[in-house]
Amino acid sequence: MSRGGGKGQGLKDKLDGNELDLSLCDLNEVPVRELAALPKATVLDLSCNNLISLPSDFCSLMHLVKLDLSKNRLQQLPLDFGRLVNLQHLDLLNNRLVTLPVSFAQLKNLKWLDLKDNPLDPVLAKVAGDCLDEKQCKQAAVRVLQHMKAIQSEQDRQRQQKLQAEREMEKKREAEQRAKEAQERELRKREKAEEKERRRREYDAQKAAKQEMEKKTKKEPVQTRKPASSSRPPQPSRHRHSWSRSVLRVVLFMLFCILCTVAACKLTELQHQPLCVSVNTLFEDVVAALQNHKTLQNLLQQNSQR
Repeated sequence: MSRGGGKGQGLKDKLDGNELDLSLCDLNEVPVRELAALPKATVLDLSCNNLISLPSDFCSLMHLVKLDLSKNRLQQLPLDFGRLVNLQHLDLLNNRLVTLPVSFAQLKNLKWLDLKDNPLDPVLAKVAGDCLDEKQCKQAAVRVLQHMKAIQSEQDRQRQQKLQAEREMEKKREAEQRAKEAQERELRKREKAEEKERRRREYDAQKAAKQEMEKKTKKEPVQTRKPASSSRPPQPSRHRHSWSRSVLRVVLFMLFCILCTVAACKLTELQHQPLCVSVNTLFEDVVAALQNHKTLQNLLQQNSQR
């Protein structure tokens, strides 16, 4: 097998029954695809290589029962390492592991475990203990599994608490959202009621204005008839004016007759008659009186202007 991948010489040549020995091959990575093609190889030895990590698809080799990864440079195991549920024997001696993945607790068939010579977390190192003989390695497997199950349970509990807190927070947000929506509905309802009340007041005001206008419209014919009735009192003034004109005409006619008589008595041969002498004398007296009577002059002037 070539260095850096294990490709070249076929893995079948290294298969001895159900055992496949890939130790001391100077491997930098695990040939997972070739191993998956050999499901009969339930015992796999990868010790004494240069492995720093295992690929994630390594956990698909679920047919493995015994796995030796000792004397490599592994700093961590894949997170889903617990998928290797058929694993019973696991050797991790002399690597650089500090912790184990939580899925390690799912290795329910694990009976033998060696974690010596790893810079393990002090708690994990104390739980694992030594693996100097078969009994200690079996006890290490049991204690580590229990420890990892406790960690897994604690993580599950914390996860459940987190999920519960998230659900409660979601319920709280939903309740707040419902309360907010209810408040918004109440606000819209109140605004709608206020708008309806405003429109109702406007309608009442318009109706009242319309009724007031109708009342005024009904009163207008009465008011238009009143001037007709009130115009009747001036009628006597028109009658009086007509009567004054008639009197004035009579007076003027009489004056005309008098003037004609006076003219006849003054300008014709009748002026020497006794009647004309009397008329002339009366006329001169009247003219003299009129010249001295200013009030009558004013009256005659006003009548003449009319």
